[in-house]
Amino acid sequence: MIIIGGGLGGLSTGCYAQMNGYRSQIFEMHEIPGGCCTAWDRGDFTFDCCISWLLGNGPGNEMHQIWLELGALQGKQMRHFDVFNIVRGRDGRAVYFYSDPDRLEAHLLDLSPADAKLIREFCGGLRKFRKCLAVYPFLKPVGLMGRFERWRMLASFAPYFNVIRKSIATLMTDYSARFKDPLLREAFNFILYEKHSAFPVLPFYFQLASHANLSAGVPEGGSLGLATSIEQRYRRLGGQVTYNAKVEEVLVENDRAVGVRLSDGREVRSDIVVSACDGHTTMMKFLKGRYLNESYRRLYTKTIDEPGMVFPGYVMLFLGLNRPFPQGDPCTTYLLDEAMAAELVGIRHPSINVQFRSNHYPELSPRETTVAYVTYFCDIAPWRALNEGMPEQRTRRHRGEQVHTLPMRHGRKYYAAKYQVRDAMVAFLEKRFPGLRDAIAVRDLSTPLTQVRYTGNYDGTVLGWQPFVESGETMEEEIKKHGPALPGLANFYVSGVWATTGGLIRAAAAGRHVMHFVCRDDGKEFTATIDDSAPPPTHVVIPVGEQKVPHHHREPLSSTAR
Repeated sequence: MIIIGGGLGGLSTGCYAQMNGYRSQIFEMHEIPGGCCTAWDRGDFTFDCCISWLLGNGPGNEMHQIWLELGALQGKQMRHFDVFNIVRGRDGRAVYFYSDPDRLEAHLLDLSPADAKLIREFCGGLRKFRKCLAVYPFLKPVGLMGRFERWRMLASFAPYFNVIRKSIATLMTDYSARFKDPLLREAFNFILYEKHSAFPVLPFYFQLASHANLSAGVPEGGSLGLATSIEQRYRRLGGQVTYNAKVEEVLVENDRAVGVRLSDGREVRSDIVVSACDGHTTMMKFLKGRYLNESYRRLYTKTIDEPGMVFPGYVMLFLGLNRPFPQGDPCTTYLLDEAMAAELVGIRHPSINVQFRSNHYPELSPRETTVAYVTYFCDIAPWRALNEGMPEQRTRRHRGEQVHTLPMRHGRKYYAAKYQVRDAMVAFLEKRFPGLRDAIAVRDLSTPLTQVRYTGNYDGTVLGWQPFVESGETMEEEIKKHGPALPGLANFYVSGVWATTGGLIRAAAAGRHVMHFVCRDDGKEFTATIDDSAPPPTHVVIPVGEQKVPHHHREPLSSTAR
């Protein structure tokens, strides 16, 4: 089996392939694993750009079993904050979204007694959802469940039918509009850091409930540490990874996938090909648009370019600060006025999310220092216009081998826009954290074009198809009908975020699911085992506003995450 892409979807696919007796090889165009789940060094600091929460990092749900099978969490400390996010209004008032329903209810009632009925309704639904998580299916594709398995799954959901029905049928934008308090009316839309206009109430319940159940914290070692742990599990299972290897084409003979052709001209043959990289590249470049039925053709030629069908990219500013900022909370969304929002190129909604990441990952920076991480949802089009037609990705020779992610030259207007965004963000932070500007030791700013360079993701998206809209629902219907495959093309499958909707746990689950289908097609029984090479993870709860995790030197990271 050849697997295209060494992100979490590809690594997961590889692990489950090895567990089921397949000989697999991953081809990854970057020089490290993880895809979007990554980090990079600037001076003495490591800038971690992915995991702000990890669904399933605690027990009591099927998501957790997947991470343990992949060896992602073992031997690490899981850190949980008692507040999921803070939303600060333009007038300085703040809503603390405690994950515990009782604390959240008391806090919201203090803020707005006039909204008591709606507050109690929301928190009551959250309490029910905490119990619902235990029966949420992640391990086996619904399309492969037998009649009894489906009946048992539906029966387990019966006690939660009403809360699921109501929460999936009501958009959060409509639900929040019922609040009398203007801050609550706006803040509820930003619980998940940014505004997701197409999201119903259900994913907000799912996230807060997971957080309350201590199953949506962050793992010691961060994003690259997580990816590296899974890669090590894959290698222990006998898998092979080839880095700096960019696939250009999936080889097809007699309507069967038979291998891949790489950018250096080499052809590598296999019995099975799984693409776990960018969906548009897979369908329109690797396969040249062949084998797309009417639904997939519309999805990848029209729907993909319609507003709101694909997750946006991010602008991300990292600041390595040479002293502590204990007043900096782990995570705060600031609602912006029009003047500030106008300074931020491509911004979708007038807000920025500010994280003092040393609360999450103290081991990723030196002692007595801080990492600030500032982000906003961003469209790629304004940055493309500023790039003045310069290439976004290029293959070059470096030290005797082909590399595919080296820095690119951009147009002058592009760099000017980056400086404008950076300076506006720093000025914003300086007003709220005096002395921050003078404490900057290193800094880095990335745009959706940076994401394109490193991952090849369509328009710099980090998650692919949007759920709860035409694109995500169409893809899920095709998966139910045909599995993660294309009608008419044998021995070819898709995995990763483009074969599902959601974040890291969905990408990891997609690898498990695709191997269920491969095993079915080969007449094999699927099997999986939990990694026992390290002890189970430990857990700590950190009160927001009080740093409880020792700020270790960064040296121990090198043996676990590099």
